[in-house]
Amino acid sequence: MDLTLDPEPILRVLDRHDVEFVVIGGIAAILQGSTTITRDFDVCYARGQSNLERLTGALRELDARLRGVEEPVPFQLDARSLRNGLNFTFATKHGLFACLGDPGAGFDYELLRRNADVTDIDGLKIKVASLDDLIAMNRAAGRNKD
Repeated sequence: MDLTLDPEPILRVLDRHDVEFVVIGGIAAILQGSTTITRDFDVCYARGQSNLERLTGALRELDARLRGVEEPVPFQLDARSLRNGLNFTFATKHGLFACLGDPGAGFDYELLRRNADVTDIDGLKIKVASLDDLIAMNRAAGRNKD
């Protein structure tokens, strides 16, 4: 599987499946004007049952597989597994993709959604974490690269 990141097709699949999400991480920083470089695409997703079902459909269309898992593991890609977990990292046909129910620093989908900026990407209206929220999440992560 080619792991070159191309976030636009991922966004289009999420949009087509009506998944509720906010773009976070390096792609959000880039969309907010940063010159950062990233190799993965991160979103914070709504945890309601219907959204988990829509996210499952999107992940299947993206050929999502658990990232970093070389041997087969008993993981069923379905809404129940997403409900029972929280943060997932996947390898997809369009690159590395993380779906975070809890991105840390006290943030969740509802808080990020309320503060999000809406960005137009080739006709798609995408919710992107606000600059203030991105800064707060990066500070809380305490990683040198952030």
